[in-house]
Amino acid sequence: MKYPTVNPRTVLITGCSTGIGAATALYLKERGWLVIPTARQEADLENLRRTGFEPIAMDMADADSVAQGAAEALARCDQRLGAVVNNAGYGQSGALEDLSRDHLRRQFEVNVLGLQDLTNRLVPAMRTQGYGRVVHISSVVGQVSIPFLGAYSASKFAVEALADAQRVELRGSGIAVAVVEPGPIITEFRRTAARRAAATLDLDRSRNAALYRAELERRENHTRQPDFINKTPLDVAIKIAHALEADRPRRRYLITLPAYIGYFMRRVAPYALIDAVLARKAP
Repeated sequence: MKYPTVNPRTVLITGCSTGIGAATALYLKERGWLVIPTARQEADLENLRRTGFEPIAMDMADADSVAQGAAEALARCDQRLGAVVNNAGYGQSGALEDLSRDHLRRQFEVNVLGLQDLTNRLVPAMRTQGYGRVVHISSVVGQVSIPFLGAYSASKFAVEALADAQRVELRGSGIAVAVVEPGPIITEFRRTAARRAAATLDLDRSRNAALYRAELERRENHTRQPDFINKTPLDVAIKIAHALEADRPRRRYLITLPAYIGYFMRRVAPYALIDAVLARKAP
């Protein structure tokens, strides 16, 4: 389906402190986009200012922060925001039996509820102007749920469902909705998730305590390099740019070989085979 061109090229990108968000902000700026990045912590906001951006403070778990950030972004572009890239999020790792209601609630507040709340606050302006692009950063685990990342996987499954529903709901409005599904990307995501598990889970009561500590040590001492499995944040940024600029953006953008394998397995492999493969790959 063909969609109207975004003009002027204005985009709000959430979660730009590091990794995919930071790389996408820089890449789109180089391509002539007016980029409004967001971050949660003041140190990250200051880093973005030093890079030449005028960022907005936004905490996706805080409804008031999302509302204020959306209003400020729209005001900066005279209510003509062309696109939003919903990148902000984090991974709560840990066996599901070790996760409290609070762990699960925050995972969904940030990765799902905040994402959709922000999108909903921007869609009316896009409807009025007759064009817009909504890009959600999901994951291969939005297709295949990973053991010890069940909460994060569930949040990405939810993002996939929301995108599929809203894409059809917005049909005819000129607003395209796309999902980007990275696999292994060389960022601090995995290391940060391991640190969060070690810091927030009750290791004294968990039967998985030794596993969590071993995984943290492995992540701290392991450095990945780009190869045919592991890709860089710039590889993701290039796909995001296509979703924002193409007349016929794809519904889904897969990045890395594991993302393609996961997508294929979900559609053709029996659940018993998927379980067996994941059991071999589990920590």
